[in-house]
This record gives sequence, C-alpha cells and structure tokens, in this order.
Amino acid sequence: MLTDLRSALRPALVLTASFALLLGLIYPALITGLAQLALPHQANGSLIREGDRVIGSELLGQTFTGDRYFHGRPSAAGAEGYDAVASAGSNLGPTSKALIDRVKADIDANRTSPGQSVPADLVTASASGLDPHISPEAASSQVDRVAAARGLKRGTVESLVHHHVDTQILGFLGEDRVNVLALNRALDQAAPQP
Repeated sequence: MLTDLRSALRPALVLTASFALLLGLIYPALITGLAQLALPHQANGSLIREGDRVIGSELLGQTFTGDRYFHGRPSAAGAEGYDAVASAGSNLGPTSKALIDRVKADIDANRTSPGQSVPADLVTASASGLDPHISPEAASSQVDRVAAARGLKRGTVESLVHHHVDTQILGFLGEDRVNVLALNRALDQAAPQP
C-alpha cells in the first residue's frame, strides 16, 4: 500500500514541480526578455524622463494643480491622488450624496462663467481612476485659464492642445484623447515657469 502511494504521488510531485518551473520561471523570463528586446519603453512602464529623473508615465495620470497647468480627470483613489495601489472604483451610485457633492464641487471648480457647460471627463473618474487622458473638449475648456496664467496668447495654447490630440486607433477604435502630462510638458517648454 505504501508503494502504491509512492508510485501515485511521485508523478504528481514531478508534474507540479515541472509546471511550476516552466510556468513560474521559464515562461515569465522568456516573455520579459522578448518584451525588453521588442518594446523596451513599454515593457518598463512607459516612463517619461527628464535627464536621469523619472517625472511620470504615459499610462498613469498625475495631479496637476494651479491655473498654469491643464488638469486631468479626478482620481478615484481620492486623497491618495493617482496612487496605483489605491486604484479602484468608488462604488458610489448615481444617488449617492457623496458622489453628487463631489461632482458639483468639481463642476464649480472647472466652470469659468455662469451657465458654462463642463466636459464630463473633468468631473468623473475613469474606471481605474488612473487615466492620464482627457478629451480634446476638456482640454479646450481649460485653454483660457492656462493662457491667462502663463501670459500666452489663446491661439498659442490652442495650438499646443491641437498638436497633442491622439486620434482614434485605426480611425475607429477608442476616442480622441489628450495626454495631460505630455501637454503640460510641452506647455512648460513653450513658456517656462519663472
């Protein structure tokens, strides 16, 4: 009976160890190596650098404050900002007082004149809460504020927005979008901060 148990247990342990080695070490190492060779920028998190300093990622939103910068979508992570560890939906429904109050406050903060409409993506978080993009309409709604704060002509700032619109993939997949970090970096290059 002990011999039967050993003969039945041995193949199970060998298969478990083999698959753990194959799928836990060899396959991930192979895929990581191929990704590093074929797409190193994307494989390393699409990080954006200035010299040796990492200033952000093309894939994660950041908090920009002040009138000198374009603002992104609200983060679902709340006070943590765009912390990927805190990424999740708020689970607040459309009748939630907390959600309604937050959206009203965001509308008031983004409205520059009474009755002005505010693009939805400036007051609603994305599903992950980390989206680095806003719609071209959301960027355009901030042009006057940014131009005034930077002392730039409205047309100059509008041109920057226009040049940073990423169009739909293959002309029909996704939405037109503007990466807020890329736009703000271009803005800093066009009109450096004092």
